[in-house]
Amino acid sequence: MNKKEILIGLFIALVLAFVLSPFASPWPDGLEKVAEDKGFIAKADIKPVLESPLPDYVWPGLRSEKLATSFAGIFGTLLIFGIGYGLAGLFRYFFKT
Repeated sequence: MNKKEILIGLFIALVLAFVLSPFASPWPDGLEKVAEDKGFIAKADIKPVLESPLPDYVWPGLRSEKLATSFAGIFGTLLIFGIGYGLAGLFRYFFKT
């Protein structure tokens, strides 16, 4: 796969993240729902080991919730792409074939 194909794929992923992110479910995930139903959600108010870079998809300075969610989708896509690209580079370096 050449760099042009990678960039085209990244561009498509970013467009999809921007367009589809506002349609994400606003409801709690399965674990959070069970914790609410069973009454132990309050015990989850401890400090997490890692802080979320964008908790609840709130983007600083944006008042539009849908636009903030779209930018959070783009941020997440770029973050995962960067991690994957970096790992691929490490594998290529250490496991030359």
